[in-house]
Amino acid sequence: MDPQHGSLFTSKRIERLAALFLIAATAFVTIIAIDRLTDLFDAGPAATTVITVEGTGTAAAVPNIAMISFTVLGEGKTASLAQDEATKKNNVALALLAQKGVEEKDIKTTSYNLSPKYSFPQPCYAPPCIYDEQRLVGYEVRQTTEVKVRDLAQVGELLSMLGDSGASELYGPNFTVEDEDAVRAEARKEAITEARAKAKLLARDLGVRLVRVVSFNENAGPYPMPFYGRGGLMMNEAVKATPDVAPGENEFSSTVSITYEIR
Repeated sequence: MDPQHGSLFTSKRIERLAALFLIAATAFVTIIAIDRLTDLFDAGPAATTVITVEGTGTAAAVPNIAMISFTVLGEGKTASLAQDEATKKNNVALALLAQKGVEEKDIKTTSYNLSPKYSFPQPCYAPPCIYDEQRLVGYEVRQTTEVKVRDLAQVGELLSMLGDSGASELYGPNFTVEDEDAVRAEARKEAITEARAKAKLLARDLGVRLVRVVSFNENAGPYPMPFYGRGGLMMNEAVKATPDVAPGENEFSSTVSITYEIR
């Protein structure tokens, strides 16, 4: 055989083998890609048959915390004088709270506002009218403090004392439960029990059985709901007598939605 012809034959054979290899490799990569795309767009296992039920539960607790707040007002021709007056009034109130055993951790300043005061022109009813320009006449300070009262028997007395101490405004009491989570858990447990009972009854009527919980949702709603006796006082002037306040009880509610797989 001609050496040149043999070399040409070998070269063509290699080219055919290379082409076959390239085709096989391309097919392999294509199969892998299709498999990956199938996994990507796989909708998952077929949906199971389910039922959804709701349950509602409530739990009540007697409040053990009362929140009250007071505001002191300071006025002066200068900002410093207004601040000094407000500070003195606030310090008197804080001293009274300390005497009654209220701890520092339960006292918090919630706002402090310093603002200028201006004179305004008097109204004119008989022209010609000459209006004076607005003039700065002084400053005003408003400091508001929030107090957490743990001994509810002291609430009325504290309101009276704060009013006599020079507080311009008193707000409260807002009765709350310190461990709200525990009360909410009771309401949730009752809601779940009710939902489970509904699911069992529905499954019996449908002739199926409950398999497992597929999903769970809870809506605690805008709670707690306070129920006061004579609580919820708001006074805008000094208190002259000890207010009679009653904490009542706070009610917490929970609504749950449970989806069960059935067979």
